[in-house]
Amino acid sequence: MAALLLINIGCLVGLHPGNTRQLKGAQLGELPLMENAWLLCEDGKISDFGKMGSLPAQLPNALHTHDAKKGYVFPSWCDSHSHIVFAASREEEFEMKIAGKSYEEIAAAGGGILNSARKLQHASADALYDAAALRLNDMIRQGTGAVEIKSGYGLTTASELKMLRVIRRLKESFPIPVKASFLAAHAYPPEYKNDHAAYIKLITDEMLPRIADEGLADYMDVFCEQGFFSVAETDELLAAAAGYGLKPKIHANQLSVSGAVQLGVKHQAVSVDHLEVTDEAVISSLQNSHTIATLLPSCSFYINIPYANARGLINADIPVAIASDYNPGSTPSGNMNLVVSLACIKLRMQPREAINAATLNGAAAMELSGETGSITKGKKANLFITRPMPSLAFLPYSFGQSQIESIILNGKIC
Repeated sequence: MAALLLINIGCLVGLHPGNTRQLKGAQLGELPLMENAWLLCEDGKISDFGKMGSLPAQLPNALHTHDAKKGYVFPSWCDSHSHIVFAASREEEFEMKIAGKSYEEIAAAGGGILNSARKLQHASADALYDAAALRLNDMIRQGTGAVEIKSGYGLTTASELKMLRVIRRLKESFPIPVKASFLAAHAYPPEYKNDHAAYIKLITDEMLPRIADEGLADYMDVFCEQGFFSVAETDELLAAAAGYGLKPKIHANQLSVSGAVQLGVKHQAVSVDHLEVTDEAVISSLQNSHTIATLLPSCSFYINIPYANARGLINADIPVAIASDYNPGSTPSGNMNLVVSLACIKLRMQPREAINAATLNGAAAMELSGETGSITKGKKANLFITRPMPSLAFLPYSFGQSQIESIILNGKIC
């Protein structure tokens, strides 16, 4: 393949050293930049970069040159929490929210996760793939260059396997890294409402062996929350998943201080996600661990719940990532540009912190920070070029207008 040379870059963003895997505390506000730059991509990776005045005389023979016209070049967004395989939208619940119904009230009325599960169980794998592929294409056009996708709208062995096989098809057919999380512990199906032990046994004794045998998932996720899966049930599920090599993630503290974060630390979870409700014990439990706090501000925005205490987490030297939570009920959007803006506006994160949280730390929350998430020699050339901007802060500041001009994946302009 021809090499790609970007010239006249107004600013290269996120030039972290290759040994930097995640950022926390004051590090999150450190975003190395280079103005008036060039960047060379070879064999799908970043091979070199520098100031325009130092452009090498010797360049690859097969070379495509692209003028960035003073636009900024960012590493692609790394969206470490999404649910984009679903059968249908839930705009009827949108109207219920407007009328004042809470998340819990909508779920109790047959909406929420069980609504999506009913629809997905009747959808074909091809229909699910086609719909998810459209969503993923939209995310890529908005700058996302790596994504984690969860199951969890199946809630039966056949439907959970169907979802995970669709995710595998996406992984095989799209030019970005895709990680899969097994989330059958998303809600109790109606037939197991009064027999939690039987559903947990179905997950541990039937679903997990099938998933492991086909190599369908990277992670095991659990919605640990009042009215969903208890701390004890989550503990049992994560322990069982570990026996099949699935690393833990947890939907934690979305609606209450549940003990889920502390359990995630106990299991050395890759990330604990949501954290809209925290206290000092939660923050203390995450200190000195490697577990990443993944915050989902567009979920808070959409369903009018509290925003996570990003400043408290950052000030406590805890690694923070931000992600979209793209799903049909609580966050029907995969626009990471909006997520970065909301992180600044509602989480009080500085632009440099939010960009790091959406790139390098997002990659770390998928265990991909060795290959993507920053402009570093040897990493994947997954990038986007913006229009010329007056400053770095202009990108989150201009939240209602996309600044992205070009998408580059694996060293090719898409």
